[in-house]
Amino acid sequence: MMGGEADGFERLWTPHRMAYVSHSSDRPEYQGEHECPLCQKIGGDDRESLVVHRGEHNYVVLNLYPYNPGHLMVCPYRHIGWYTDATDAERNEMGDLTQQAMRVLARVSGTKGFNIGMNQGAVGGAGISEHLHQHVVPRWTGDSNFLPIIAKTKALPELLDDTWQRLSDAWTKEG
Repeated sequence: MMGGEADGFERLWTPHRMAYVSHSSDRPEYQGEHECPLCQKIGGDDRESLVVHRGEHNYVVLNLYPYNPGHLMVCPYRHIGWYTDATDAERNEMGDLTQQAMRVLARVSGTKGFNIGMNQGAVGGAGISEHLHQHVVPRWTGDSNFLPIIAKTKALPELLDDTWQRLSDAWTKEG
């Protein structure tokens, strides 16, 4: 192998994604709470804003561009961009709500796994780097396919409003 030792990995080259890596000027920067899409959800109607649950320091919202059906985000009400800026109460509740989200998603959708995490900063991959949020992505065997790669299309079997209804109903029962 030219340029290194074989490591057993196949490579899928996606040079078109270099725009994201090289600080694309297309990414909006939100100058404070009045422009932040996650802050705008705080005062809005839960159904319209896709807010599934509200805690004391954080709220849980469906991702507007989900990786999978039921892709949730746990967000603090405060407009902070870094995990290190979260108070103990915000951090602890974020963990509690993440656990609750996992239980609700498992009960409602039968998911068998999760991807959970945060992207910090624009160069870390955060789409909205100015407002901290933790992703809770349900996963199933075989949920990945070729469509996003070759057709720039994501197959999602449920409308966001239907997902919102199922999860918010289940969250209420979770108590």
